[in-house]
Amino acid sequence: MGHLRPLLRLALPNYVALLSAVVAGIVDVAWVARLGPAAVAAVAVATNVENALLGVILLVNGGVVVVLAGRIAAGDRAGARAAIGAAWRIFAVLTPVVVLACWALRRPLAALFLPEPGAADLAVEYFAVSLPAVAIFYAQQVVDGIFAGQGDTRTPMRLALVANVLLVTLDPVVIYGLGPVPACGVVGAAAATAFGRVVALAIGLLLLRRRRAFPEPAGPVGPAVRALVSTGAPIAGDFLVRMAGALAVVALVGRFGVTAVAAYGIGMKALYFATMAFYAIRNAATIHTPHVLGSTPDAEVEQRRRAIGRQVLRLALGAGGLAGVVFAVSAAPLMHLFTGDAQVIAAGTVFLRCVGGYLVPIAGVIALGGFLMASGRGARLFAVTVVGITAQTVLGWSLATAIGLTGVWLAMVLSALLQLGLVLRLARLRRPAVRSAASRAPAPPSGPRRAGSARTRSG
Repeated sequence: MGHLRPLLRLALPNYVALLSAVVAGIVDVAWVARLGPAAVAAVAVATNVENALLGVILLVNGGVVVVLAGRIAAGDRAGARAAIGAAWRIFAVLTPVVVLACWALRRPLAALFLPEPGAADLAVEYFAVSLPAVAIFYAQQVVDGIFAGQGDTRTPMRLALVANVLLVTLDPVVIYGLGPVPACGVVGAAAATAFGRVVALAIGLLLLRRRRAFPEPAGPVGPAVRALVSTGAPIAGDFLVRMAGALAVVALVGRFGVTAVAAYGIGMKALYFATMAFYAIRNAATIHTPHVLGSTPDAEVEQRRRAIGRQVLRLALGAGGLAGVVFAVSAAPLMHLFTGDAQVIAAGTVFLRCVGGYLVPIAGVIALGGFLMASGRGARLFAVTVVGITAQTVLGWSLATAIGLTGVWLAMVLSALLQLGLVLRLARLRRPAVRSAASRAPAPPSGPRRAGSARTRSG
């Protein structure tokens, strides 16, 4: 069975949908660039924090995709309804905790990553609008997960396009002012992002209501909640650890000043166009793998599993290699799109030209992670992520002290290579060795028969 086409069919629209979680930060950084490096650094840090918070709701999003897809494939309509009900219940518990905790810590969060008071104050202003709007962001992730669990990755893509079109349209108006609309600076960027997501969420909820494919039951959903949590926790944990590692890099880069933070922030926003492709392949593998293995005879499961994994790996490494080449060739022009500051452009260009060695292995790690989760081999994946991010942080601090900012980029590359090696050991994708003719020959007679033959010859 060919797996490339179904993987691409699932991954391409999911890629556009995933960008909705990060493109807001990319657009915001692009529009506030004319306000100066401090504004760029503030918005870059604030949106990186929001991206880290995405990991919390992946507990629901990742869990409902896998559980709902499995129950629909099994024809369990009651179980599918319970999974949807469980997703909304977990959302209702998680969201207030995250929003209130982050709101209370908004100033320490800004100061942690931005030692300069002016930039930190701008980040706090952005947080004042963006953190309450996390509730909207989380609700949209639940809606997207329900659609994806039903095999529909196109509707989340269309909702993402709606939100992003509104953002691109509104950002310059509210940031710089137009007519009766006052110039709101970084606060306007956060408000435009929130408004676009409100509209997309309203449309998504309306579409779910009209479909009424799996209306929520009145009975208890406790078992479904446990199923979603046990399935989604490794997915969320993996992402949270990775985002914690990214924030640790931000803190490390902050030692080299606002210019370095601004350059890294812009560079990372550009990299999201690549890394979200890796996560789209991961999600496609998460949906495709259980559908294939669930209908495969037991004798062929391992063969099919390896075939899917090899195709996922090839697709991911190809995407990572292409991204590395694109960023190396277009590093300086990409930086010019975001800023005219010569120092920021120079630092960001070096980063983007070094990042190819990181993108190729991390693409394989991310994509194979979804395959391992969906094929029941993801128990140790979280440990691999922890080891890799710990190594990245320790190496980053050591190499940055020894050789400067370039040491941070080198640490990212070495960590990604370490993780890929560990993940490949977990995946076990090699074809079984072909037995030689000698090994296929019948085994010699066992002990008693050999003894009898010897006695006959001696007699």
